[in-house]
Amino acid sequence: MNLNSVYEQLLINFNKTFVQEARYKLFLTGIKNTIIIAFFATVIGIVIGLFVAVIRYSAKTNKKLFVFDKICSLYVAVIRGTPVVVQLLIMYYTIFSNMDNSVFIAIITFGINSGAYVAEIARAGIESIDKGQMEAGLSLGLNRNKTMFLIILPQAIKNILPALGNEFIALLKETSVVGFVPVIDLTNAGNIVRSRTFDPFFSLYAVAVGYLVMVLGLGAVQKKLERRLSQSDRN
Repeated sequence: MNLNSVYEQLLINFNKTFVQEARYKLFLTGIKNTIIIAFFATVIGIVIGLFVAVIRYSAKTNKKLFVFDKICSLYVAVIRGTPVVVQLLIMYYTIFSNMDNSVFIAIITFGINSGAYVAEIARAGIESIDKGQMEAGLSLGLNRNKTMFLIILPQAIKNILPALGNEFIALLKETSVVGFVPVIDLTNAGNIVRSRTFDPFFSLYAVAVGYLVMVLGLGAVQKKLERRLSQSDRN
């Protein structure tokens, strides 16, 4: 097989993968859904994670939170101890079995999953803050709750922002399993096109390049944010 025939075959396969039946739109839809799921799941994960982290940290000094602390500990253990794809299937086929919005179900599932990991990140960030900060807040007349949310938590969030960025990137790649339920994410879009063209080359590499571009873009944003934070620390 000479170079001309190889080139012609590549053009034919490229045309089948992206041009025929406007299949490139499937990839665009997959990218859109992947970003939507990852973004909103991260927001939910941060909210849940911070709440759980504050409960578990505060329970050390407030015995009234003992039951809530145990519930939060059980939540973290169960979510971190089971595969996210199993959680997705449980949510889709049992808890939300009567709902047709698969993207919403995926967002909730990945948000709950992310929350368990963010909780441990946030708890470590809160514990890294000097205990004198709490005493300083109390000496200013603030109660423990106000001191936590006005003094401790803002400093902790600043410290864990790089880790939260890494969690977002990891979550973006984890959404590749969302094709187990009827959601057209980037990976599922590639599988659909591959099944129609019977040519895996362009569809699989398109999926890989799509994820790579998104991850590199997020990594660049994360590095820029870290530089801004380091500059503010020096100032």
